[in-house]
Amino acid sequence: MQNFDAIAERRIREAQERGEFDNLPGIGAPLKLDDDALVPEELRVAYRLLKNAGFIPPELAAHREIRDLEQLLQAAETDGERQHLLARINFLLTRTSAGRRRGQLQVEADYYERIAARLSR
Repeated sequence: MQNFDAIAERRIREAQERGEFDNLPGIGAPLKLDDDALVPEELRVAYRLLKNAGFIPPELAAHREIRDLEQLLQAAETDGERQHLLARINFLLTRTSAGRRRGQLQVEADYYERIAARLSR
């Protein structure tokens, strides 16, 4: 797989050097990062409502926390601090991968109660 990635990267770089990407539509415009094309159509409205209400699934919150912890890890100055951050990252990775193995979304009680309370208003 690494060989395939290296070939793809090389071909992209060569196309850039030839200027093949210079006249693409939207060049220089910000990326649309709020795209929900990968969300199944029947779930898009529900996901959008929950997102606009400030709710995110626990698994997504764990992934966000992992990214934040990785940034803190890069800035950590002591071994104790690094070990604490790595332990938390490993815990979160284990928890999220365990949920995926069971094939179900782990919905914490607090998250469920907040959604139910918001929907009952």
